[in-house]
Amino acid sequence: MGALGVIVAAPPIAFAQSAGAAPAFVKQTADQLVEIVNGPGTPQEKRPRLLKVIDSAVDVEGIARFCLGAFWQRATPEQQREYIELFHDVLLNNITGKLGDYRGVAFTMGRTTPRGETDAVNTLVTRPNAQPANVDWIVSNAASNPKVVDVVAEGTSLRLTQRSDYASYLHRNNNSVAALIEAMRHQVASFGSG
Repeated sequence: MGALGVIVAAPPIAFAQSAGAAPAFVKQTADQLVEIVNGPGTPQEKRPRLLKVIDSAVDVEGIARFCLGAFWQRATPEQQREYIELFHDVLLNNITGKLGDYRGVAFTMGRTTPRGETDAVNTLVTRPNAQPANVDWIVSNAASNPKVVDVVAEGTSLRLTQRSDYASYLHRNNNSVAALIEAMRHQVASFGSG
């Protein structure tokens, strides 16, 4: 399942002050995503609405930094800035590109499990012609501004998978952050032309 699919299915949410804050945040975010996915319009017409939900509900910068791992400290400030912008674009492109796969998506809220600085909110995601999937939304504990910090679909963490993919790419390319950024530029450009 791609980054788009996992987030559409059930974005993880971080820390909540009260027991009801994280599940309420996940429900609200998932409801917004389901409305966009199942609503009228082409993926490109839905993109601005997706952008608004992602920017308000997901800690894109925090996830991006985590995914780069130790290479974050090796990157110049300019590389860090461009990497975060490209990560944001890649995430949005992945989601937009898979909207059709999720038409008819629905979810059922499950239990919430406190995990230190985050809460894991479980959901069961269903969609036509696909097996139901257990998806945990990992939410930061910032009660005034909770954010999704990871999505775990059927036991697989989106951000850990992405971090591993980036580390493999970097190791194959002389640990060059510039090479990763160039690859991300091409990925973003190919989405726009495809």
